[in-house]
Amino acid sequence: MFDGAILGFGGSMLKTMICVCLLWLALLPTDAAAQDRAAIAQDFQVWLAQTIWPKAQASGVDRDTFETAMAGVAINWDLPDLVIPNAPQGGGDTQAEFRPPARYFAPSSVNTATNIGRSLLSSHARTLAQVERNTGVPARILLSIWGRESSYGRAKIPHDAFEILATKGFLSTRADYFTDELIAAFLILDKGFATRRQMRSSWAGALGQPQFMPSNYLTYATDGDGDERADIWGSDADTLASIGAYLQSHGWRAGRDWGFEVTLPRAVSCALEGPDNARAISAWADMGINRVNGKPFPATELREDGFLLLPAGRFGPAFVVTSNFSVLKSYNESDAYALFVGHVGDRMQ
Repeated sequence: MFDGAILGFGGSMLKTMICVCLLWLALLPTDAAAQDRAAIAQDFQVWLAQTIWPKAQASGVDRDTFETAMAGVAINWDLPDLVIPNAPQGGGDTQAEFRPPARYFAPSSVNTATNIGRSLLSSHARTLAQVERNTGVPARILLSIWGRESSYGRAKIPHDAFEILATKGFLSTRADYFTDELIAAFLILDKGFATRRQMRSSWAGALGQPQFMPSNYLTYATDGDGDERADIWGSDADTLASIGAYLQSHGWRAGRDWGFEVTLPRAVSCALEGPDNARAISAWADMGINRVNGKPFPATELREDGFLLLPAGRFGPAFVVTSNFSVLKSYNESDAYALFVGHVGDRMQ
């Protein structure tokens, strides 16, 4: 038993000891994390040698290509969505399309994309007309995607594609997907489609002005300027032709719009939203849904299906969108992305 004085003294000492212990414990995770990272980095090199090189070799990649691609590549610990042993896991997707939309649709962004796009409608008229003839995708949509993906080729692409893809192939929540994309990136380099220096990417591994994943480059990249190369890094014509080829392959229907902003009468239930409730656009018009600009729906659209989209709920903007809206989402699985592309394209006109 302790008397009051001793208890008071003991309490003070106990607090001091606790603080010291907490400080000591606080240092442990950092040291442990450093040790974990060193061990993980060693495992990463083993994985490259024992798993990735055999996969690359089986795909026809030359050993020199592999060595060139992976020279100096290390784990990028700053990427989102990594699965790191003994570390707290990050939360969610960091793409702008999956954040609150106010900044995504900031007037400065919309106006800049629109104004540059309008100037390119003129300066790239011949190329745009050719791509539209070949794919059915309107010039304004081609430009709007180009603007959203890389600011019309003006954006700096910040990352080493091989570092990003290897890190995500080894540690991410979608390891198999990014491993396959890494092999595709080796093939791009091996076949001479790009130089090692050109292989810069977004934090997700997307390449060039249209921001194609490597496998999409191998499938959809198109020569638009007639030099028998598909240069999505330096050629505007190839970039536009490749975007058009991608959308055409994913079902873009020539002659159809992407959608229309509309007014939603109170009598129309918001439960009718979504592709499962698609119906003829004439049926939506019969329910009192009209375009906000006062124009009628195009006669060619009336017998075609469309579905109701309420991205901000009942009291936000409303749209009747077409199958081409879903094609835009194949480029980036986000309603905000497809709406931005469609909206900026409309404003160009």
